[in-house]
Amino acid sequence: MVALSDAMREVVGLAERVATTDANVLVTGESGAGKDALASFIHSRSPRAAQPLVKIDCATLPADLLEAELFGYERGAFTGATEAKPGRLEAAHRGTLVLDEIAHLPLDAQAKLLRVIEHREFERLGGRQTIEIDTRLVALTNADLKNAVERRAFRDDLFYRLNVVQLQLPPLRERGEDLAELSRGFLKSFAVKHGRVAKQISAEAQKFLRAYDFPGNVRELANIIERAVIVSTGAEIEAADLPESTRVAAARRERKAQQPTLAAVEAEYVHETLTATKGNKTEAARILGISRKNLYERLAREQKK
Repeated sequence: MVALSDAMREVVGLAERVATTDANVLVTGESGAGKDALASFIHSRSPRAAQPLVKIDCATLPADLLEAELFGYERGAFTGATEAKPGRLEAAHRGTLVLDEIAHLPLDAQAKLLRVIEHREFERLGGRQTIEIDTRLVALTNADLKNAVERRAFRDDLFYRLNVVQLQLPPLRERGEDLAELSRGFLKSFAVKHGRVAKQISAEAQKFLRAYDFPGNVRELANIIERAVIVSTGAEIEAADLPESTRVAAARRERKAQQPTLAAVEAEYVHETLTATKGNKTEAARILGISRKNLYERLAREQKK
């Protein structure tokens, strides 16, 4: 985990502390921010590190298949179930189960998962034998689960069971100090993967990366660096090796950041007017077209900033 920024150092510090416990963890953050990597980090720092780390994506599996994958099933439980199959919960016994995109878990499966959390037991689909397990749960989501609870799309009792400790991952655009280190790491990894000699990123390319807001977060950065490594013809990643859409968006964002706000323009004009009138506030107010009282109020607000 790259954690040079204050925001990430705080998250990783809390993750290290909670890792030593058996508490359930809810990891939230935008898509691509690194929730899966943080879940793996928690498992690797836990007493369960030598045991299985099992993951299931609740968003990509149909509702009926998701429940079968999670809880397992017995032979004959449904059409096509020609033999019994353990689920992910059993596979994660004594280890950690990562529930990715937990907001997509159907309500029926939510009720069954709640029982697992409360009693550490369940039955496979079509089965009668109660199976006891010792599994630590880490749930991931980019959705607003509180809003889902209010809409009755997510059980409030399950939310509180999963939300023992919540880790909010900051988006990459708020992790400026981490960007260069992440870029170097991806550069090294993809250069080896694709047999290229790329060793560094040019100053101009770095400028574009710093100005870009990365709506796809760390995952998007990885894709951008991998593409650059592939198309680059030299030992240095140039700005031209970055996707055109990235360069255009970065340039647009930088221009926008350089444009002063209306409040800043007004404040500068007020000070220029005061300078021109040699500090005569009555004359300055007349030129500005405001009352003397309003001028004093503006100046007082500026002093508080």
